[in-house]
Amino acid sequence: MLSESSRLVYGDELITATELNQQPNRVLDLAMEHPVTITRNDQHFALLRREEMALWVKAATLSLTVFEVTAAAYRLRLGEAISSEHPYQWLTVFDSDELCELIAELEKTYRLAESEPGAWSLIEIVIHEWHESAKAISSPELAAAFSDEIDEVLLTAPQIESTTESTQL
Repeated sequence: MLSESSRLVYGDELITATELNQQPNRVLDLAMEHPVTITRNDQHFALLRREEMALWVKAATLSLTVFEVTAAAYRLRLGEAISSEHPYQWLTVFDSDELCELIAELEKTYRLAESEPGAWSLIEIVIHEWHESAKAISSPELAAAFSDEIDEVLLTAPQIESTTESTQL
């Protein structure tokens, strides 16, 4: 028997293996519209378009990533340490307020995934940008560049020369 979550994913349309063998075109046409479940004995098989399956895999993978990043950020906010081998060890460069911003941004973007087709890619972008910021913050070269005291020379406004030639043109 299918669980309730399976029914939400695959719909209520069940096709027997015999129906699939007798009417393959009809079953494939149905699968073009929405996922279907093919039953054989007590086994259930999902039939859906490859693009849709790719989206399900991406959603599952990114959901796990969002959970792991958020969990690491919460642990750091609570003052817990994470090992240097931890995949999200780069989060240690952020202070508590910045970690709150990261969590809020991930949560907002994750909630969009239900209604926005490109939101899964936005999640990847958010994590990537925070990771790049962490690299920049921890970069000794950038720290040296920002702390370097070079005499600044202010730019002056360009002087417009008024000549008789320019006014004649």
